[in-house]
Amino acid sequence: MTTTFEAQRAALADVVAIPVTPFAEDGTVDQDAHRALLRRLLDAGVTTLTPNGNTGEYYALTPEERRLVTELTLDEVGDRAAVLVGVGHDVPTAVASARHAAELGAVMIMVHQPVHPYVSQSGWVDYHRAIASAVPGLGVVPYIRNAQLPGARLAELADHCPNVVGVKYAVPDATRFAAFARDAGLDRFVWVAGLAEPYAPSYFSAGATGFTSGLVNVAPAVSLNMIEALRAGDYPAAMKVWEQIRRFEELRAANGSADNVTVVKEALASLGLCRRDVRPPSRTLPEGERAEVAAIAAGWSA
Repeated sequence: MTTTFEAQRAALADVVAIPVTPFAEDGTVDQDAHRALLRRLLDAGVTTLTPNGNTGEYYALTPEERRLVTELTLDEVGDRAAVLVGVGHDVPTAVASARHAAELGAVMIMVHQPVHPYVSQSGWVDYHRAIASAVPGLGVVPYIRNAQLPGARLAELADHCPNVVGVKYAVPDATRFAAFARDAGLDRFVWVAGLAEPYAPSYFSAGATGFTSGLVNVAPAVSLNMIEALRAGDYPAAMKVWEQIRRFEELRAANGSADNVTVVKEALASLGLCRRDVRPPSRTLPEGERAEVAAIAAGWSA
């Protein structure tokens, strides 16, 4: 029997939330706060979540913490949402993480971009093929940040691994995205705008049907309003939401996205939902910049 992955494909054509990983005062993962934040997303109507994503500080977590985050998420979510677990690093580590996610009931994995100074195009295919082949029952979503990778390489990967069903495309170039998607096969994959709400309208106009979000941790209704507008093809309404979130996302993107996670956690801290702590190489927001973030978050929750 051939697996069609229709449920996974449908889950990707939505707001794909990237939950934060809250830390306790002693620096460990705050499990109670983590569960509470997940419940808040679920109760708001979010139905696709990515534990161990970049907003979850994936690269600052230990292997044991990444396993814990996966376990907490799948246990808390149950059957209320689709879980797309982030995996990466070297191939054996990524495969072990993928198999762990499968054992716990995840339906998909997102493969982080290879962290290596020398990435060849054929090597990119080999890396993802090794991971996807190890978990043929899971939907696989490559996270693409490499502007040099051509769409034909993704098509090649999917020829070998039919469980590659979606793409998180995070190159900040809507024209390149449009070409890449068409070269890979526009209808062959679910295209997720991997640069969140700021890029969602332009990427949807070129074929995306879902977008990732860190902002959704703070204001789920705002992100859901944008996806509803985009699904309806109502770009003026989507741009109204864009205007609403613009300053928040500018703060996250400043200085090469240095405060990408920091701003989200600062907003959550201002709402009393978790501590503001982040791990190096991120930093907590300077005192003088916190009031603006708090005011934005308060405006959304009013």
